[in-house]
Amino acid sequence: MVVVSALTAVIVLSWAYLLAGAGMVMVAPAVWTLGYAFLMFFMWCVMMVAMMLPSAASMILLFATINRKQRDITRPYVATSIFAMGYLAAWAGFSLVAVVLQWGFQRTGILSPTLVAANATFSGLLLLAAGIYQLTPIKHACLRQCRSPLAFLSTHWRRGALGALRMGLLHGAFCVGCCWFLMGLMFFGGVMSLYWIAGLALFVLCEKTVPAGHCLGYASGVALLAGGAGMLALAF
Repeated sequence: MVVVSALTAVIVLSWAYLLAGAGMVMVAPAVWTLGYAFLMFFMWCVMMVAMMLPSAASMILLFATINRKQRDITRPYVATSIFAMGYLAAWAGFSLVAVVLQWGFQRTGILSPTLVAANATFSGLLLLAAGIYQLTPIKHACLRQCRSPLAFLSTHWRRGALGALRMGLLHGAFCVGCCWFLMGLMFFGGVMSLYWIAGLALFVLCEKTVPAGHCLGYASGVALLAGGAGMLALAF
């Protein structure tokens, strides 16, 4: 109950932050100072927590259950938060890359002041690239790791706090490998578009939890390829 309550509180607070800032109006190009870059990094981190933590909840709860049983047989207890921090650290790394890309895209005019793709060719290429990645073996190898919490923990279990952090980082790395291109689609639909954020979060949750998750991955790849080809055809 403690873990469930903590997860729920973090997810709710993250979504509350997004609700307060999503759809913010920008009418002029951003001035990229160190403070603004940190603000964007923090925004991306909170966005990843809100979007990805629900789909990782089953893994975190299973870790907590196994860890409690380890304590019952007098093995050292490790706080579940250490595993969760390792997972979120992987997404913090992704957030850092996303901020650098956002800076580059805004500087070159690919992103509008409202943080939406301003170039139809870029949009089409982004959709095509995401569609291709959704069909690749590496995408589905990572997805299998995300969809099988028991198999992951059975294979990669390590004792102690350092082991928990390592497992969290590894699971986060698999999760990033599974979803990084989907998260990159926020440059297409709008970095601060609440509907786009919620839609991607719901898709990721379904892809990782419903029985036909792998089929959803393949179907989305085909749809993204069609959408990208259509946008490029209109652009040219």
